Amino acid sequence: MAATIKVAKVGVKKKEGYLYFVDKHGDISMVKMNRGGKKKKKKVVKKKVAKKKVVKKKKRR
Repeated sequence: MAATIKVAKVGVKKKEGYLYFVDKHGDISMVKMNRGGKKKKKKVVKKKVAKKKVVKKKKRR
């Protein structure tokens, strides 16, 4: 792996919690860092129970 070389000092003021990178256009871009931690719980979806039809029995004579 090659050593990192500083090419130029650009004077960007960094904000805490952001990741800085050089985008595909060659500009310096920033994006809010995705922190690890508690995973979001999936919402529990209740299944709808189909009601059974009531069949009346015919009386025999």
